[in-house]
Amino acid sequence: MFKLLVGLGNPGPEYEDTRHNAGFWWLEAVARELKINLNPERSYFGVAGRGSFEGRPIWLLEPMTFMNRSGQSVAALARFFKIAPEEILVAHDELDLDPGELKLKKGGGHAGHNGLRDIHAQLGSSDYWRLRIGIGHPGVKSEVANWVLKKPAPDQRDALEQSIERAVRALPDLLAGHMDKATAAIHTSKPPRPKPPRPAKADQPPAAGE
Repeated sequence: MFKLLVGLGNPGPEYEDTRHNAGFWWLEAVARELKINLNPERSYFGVAGRGSFEGRPIWLLEPMTFMNRSGQSVAALARFFKIAPEEILVAHDELDLDPGELKLKKGGGHAGHNGLRDIHAQLGSSDYWRLRIGIGHPGVKSEVANWVLKKPAPDQRDALEQSIERAVRALPDLLAGHMDKATAAIHTSKPPRPKPPRPAKADQPPAAGE
């Protein structure tokens, strides 16, 4: 089903561990899982690698254009290989989800995300799939730009890493187009809490005359 998997982020060591690069973290985990090497591809303005899944070709791509020009890279590769928007999955950081949470969705708006905004514009379509990787929200809108370009606290980074591992485990269903199964696996952020044991009944007082 998918022919192109994209992870969004900003290039350069100063951005490597910042929240805005969660898409890069996921794509690099996918590359390790599928044993696909990522190499600079000037024609596609990024680092990319080609592999296969069940005999079908698949591309992995990290735009190196900075976040707000991500669409330049995605559209260049998609147009060259005639990949339709619905055959593209873009992984990106998501303010509206807590660290450790993931959501898979197709289409919709860009919600102010500069990477998605440019992909919308360059593809001329919003019909691609997104893997939204929760990074949490600073609580104040004016702090958002600062927040996404900072490193998450260690407990948040651990939660992010666990969610990325969960998404990687769902790859076989995702790549096979089993979207219901993939969605169920990806959206499960926490196991259900065990029900507390029912309190034992108190001993009944003996009936009169016993």
